[in-house]
Amino acid sequence: MTDRQQKIVQNVDQAREMILAAERWIWKHPQAGFTEWEAHNYLKEKWEALGYKLVEAGDIPGFYTDIDTGRPGPTLCIMAELDALDQGNHPEAVNGMTHACGHNCQAAGLLGVAAGLAALGALDGLSGRIRLMMVPAEELIQLPFREGLRKKGVIHFYGGKAEFIYRGYLDGVDLAMMVHTGADRDDVDLGCHYGSNGMIAKTFTYRGKSAHAGGSPFNGINAEYAAVLGINACNALRETFKDQDHVRFHPIMHGVSSAVNIIPDELSMESYVRAITVEAMKSENEKINRALAGAAASMGARLEIHDRPGYMPEWRFPPMMRLVEQACVDLVGADKVAFDYERIGGGSSDFGDVVSLMPGVQFRAYGATGHGHGTDYYIVDPDKACVNAAKAQLFAAEALLENGAEKAREIVAAYEPTFKSKEEYIAFLDSILQDLDAVEYNEDGTVTIRYK
Repeated sequence: MTDRQQKIVQNVDQAREMILAAERWIWKHPQAGFTEWEAHNYLKEKWEALGYKLVEAGDIPGFYTDIDTGRPGPTLCIMAELDALDQGNHPEAVNGMTHACGHNCQAAGLLGVAAGLAALGALDGLSGRIRLMMVPAEELIQLPFREGLRKKGVIHFYGGKAEFIYRGYLDGVDLAMMVHTGADRDDVDLGCHYGSNGMIAKTFTYRGKSAHAGGSPFNGINAEYAAVLGINACNALRETFKDQDHVRFHPIMHGVSSAVNIIPDELSMESYVRAITVEAMKSENEKINRALAGAAASMGARLEIHDRPGYMPEWRFPPMMRLVEQACVDLVGADKVAFDYERIGGGSSDFGDVVSLMPGVQFRAYGATGHGHGTDYYIVDPDKACVNAAKAQLFAAEALLENGAEKAREIVAAYEPTFKSKEEYIAFLDSILQDLDAVEYNEDGTVTIRYK
């Protein structure tokens, strides 16, 4: 460990009590995406006490601040997330919410980064700028609520990072980094894998006709049965999903609003269509729409489909991964670091939207137990999950921005983004949005199905 790295460790350790207190406070005050005002206000107070002037999103939670080294160079954005999950069955849930994915640790860790960079001499020898950013709404949940915000003009996209990109909060940023809390292994402290799925978000509603379920069910059209047929039709497609595309489809039913003696006339569902490429996301989504619509037609029901842009596939840039891996090794030793340059994760993150425009790495700081998004998820080692996360990110920032930001410049020059501009990215996401009346019953007795 170099003298500079030892100084980083000392600076973060001096803020340890504040970091760990923040982790516990945010854990006890979970809120879902675009409503995380309690965490926003708590962190705002802590950041301003460190001397930072914040740019707040205003009508939604989240903020950022810029730190200028005073020497020319690229801008590195270090991010963390604010939101919790709908996980009302967790023993420590608050108002039906739990931080069962560890965003409380991310936020506390970034507070540690902020504290480390505020220390005297922390920017010596670095070039360029560092933008620290707290982002809302990474978990793509509560789709009807977010659609309501979209229709009101509060947000343009469902995901926090996509929304921040749309608002221009990443304008001028050249590369990005963040840490996610890990729970799936206890033999290492820090880790990373190569890629994760992108996805399209969708809600769909089957509409039938109500009738007395015992006396005259033949007068009704059962929307629930149509929905079950739709799920089964999609399940029958699964063997057509190519292994290399890593496709996932996992719908949930919102239930019916009728009594047991009434044929249900409406049932709403939501899901994602996940895949590792944009092409597979779109093609498999069309197949699923066709299956859902065919099931509705078989029952004489109608179907509304609402497709919305979710997240882009996330690829970590190997040259930047290697730099971050070395920073992690410098901190905790090679035996406590596991970087996999081949594994593809089935989940999705809006950090994929970030790396569609610039090089970036999202890696993991372990310290949780149980299963991510599960009722058994707890933070058991906040020093690993939060304090180590802050130190590792500062080690990586140091490696990127030292020596005239030589490594950062090399990575930015070598990277080929999916989109050449923010405008091209926004246009692509907007092209995914569609609202379909998927089944039309024609006067001549034929049926028209629309799936794209």
